[in-house]
Amino acid sequence: MAQVNKYIAVDLGAESGRVMAGSVWHGLPARENTAKMAVPRLDLEEIHRFGNGPIEEDGSLRWDFNGLLSEIKTGIGKAAKAAGAEVKGIGIDSWGVDFGLLDADGKLIENPYHYRDSQTNGMREKAFELMGKRAIYDNTGVQFMQLNSVYQLLAMRLNNSAALAKAANLVFVGDLFSYFLCGKIFAEYSLASTSQFMDMRTGQWSKAVLDGLSLPGGIMPKIIDPGTIVGRLTDEIATELGCGPIPVIAIGSHDTASAVVAVPAVGDANWAYLSSGTWSLMGVEVPDAIVNDKTFGYEFTNEGGVENTIRLLKNIMGLWPIQECKRQWQREGTDLSYAELAALAEKAEPFARRIDVDDGSFLAPGDMPKRINDYLTGTGQQPIDEKGQMIRAILENLALKYRSIMEAIEDVAGQSIDVLHIVGGGIQNELLCQFTANALGKKVVTGPIEATASGNILMQAKAAGQIKSLAEAREIVRNSFELKEYEPQETSAWQEQYRERQK
Repeated sequence: MAQVNKYIAVDLGAESGRVMAGSVWHGLPARENTAKMAVPRLDLEEIHRFGNGPIEEDGSLRWDFNGLLSEIKTGIGKAAKAAGAEVKGIGIDSWGVDFGLLDADGKLIENPYHYRDSQTNGMREKAFELMGKRAIYDNTGVQFMQLNSVYQLLAMRLNNSAALAKAANLVFVGDLFSYFLCGKIFAEYSLASTSQFMDMRTGQWSKAVLDGLSLPGGIMPKIIDPGTIVGRLTDEIATELGCGPIPVIAIGSHDTASAVVAVPAVGDANWAYLSSGTWSLMGVEVPDAIVNDKTFGYEFTNEGGVENTIRLLKNIMGLWPIQECKRQWQREGTDLSYAELAALAEKAEPFARRIDVDDGSFLAPGDMPKRINDYLTGTGQQPIDEKGQMIRAILENLALKYRSIMEAIEDVAGQSIDVLHIVGGGIQNELLCQFTANALGKKVVTGPIEATASGNILMQAKAAGQIKSLAEAREIVRNSFELKEYEPQETSAWQEQYRERQK
């Protein structure tokens, strides 16, 4: 007899949030051939979607916490009603690094800062003066990015933040929403690992970094493993939403951790993953943190995964420049879809410009076409007038950046990667997927689009005892979603371009 469990996934991204309903089935015949052995599978349904973006408060970029919480509760209420059965869990995943501060009464003191806020300007350099760059890396194993929690917290200390002075607990964003649903304060391992004040070799807060930068270690909550049932909806919240006391589960609360759960890889094959969206995160899954001269030189990050794994990866700018170009052109009166922009890019001249997509000038919101043209002018290149040409330049240079990161991964891992799995919303840009296969000279497998929500729900199913392992979760992904393969094309031209850019 078929067994089905219902779960609710809240997936918070940098552009939008979604509440998804998931059904994990056991004992059903395979979809493509009812005569085959029954296979487990996952069905997803989007219940509620809402916009997300920074708001301005007193000259700083913040997250509208209460607005987001209201949308989350609306979505959970709708999902619980639509389930028509007992819901086995709720899991919340979010972007990393950002956090809220709670006072001694458990109240949120102020809206959390947005990671693109300018308060962190110059904070890396301040941290290196106080402790030393290599010492910070040796005690954390995390990539140096201006937006990291450690630099946000250092900025608050150096600016004599009144909120920090009142803080009793620091809670990362995804876990902060869980707290407001179930009343439990915690730090889920994968989300906490993005902070750069956790020692990734021990999985605990780094006393050396907190003390070295004079940061308040006493406000750091207890770290818990992914797949932990942390509590249930409070009576007040359950009554408000018209549902029962649904368990709240700390899944891989960092969205990339959940996305990597849903990579449909098989066994121990040599594969890497790319979580593609506003940010691109490319890496491999390893059993232990790798902190050495090579990872320091490449500025690789070790982030927590599920089942005692480490995500050894590199953060890359991703589709953010394209998203910002699209928004700017829309403000100027030209509203083109991503598909229309990709079609224009496909017709544009190949390899017309060289852009470092990770250049710091592209980090903040604003007029991205102008910033790109300022970059081109500053590097002795001609500015771009055509929209399709600009999009093509971004996509080509992003794919070539992936090539350089892949070579670094192979160097650190000491093995050749056979296939790259790309998951997330970015796989809808098929031109980028093909460019990536071309640049890497490797097969690319894409899917699923809803990797984060899928991994979120499958970790809930594991916590509930419905599935037993990460390998079983990935088998369910392979059973449930259509995957697409891209073989390398025009490899000689891409190889030549890559070699030219290495000179």
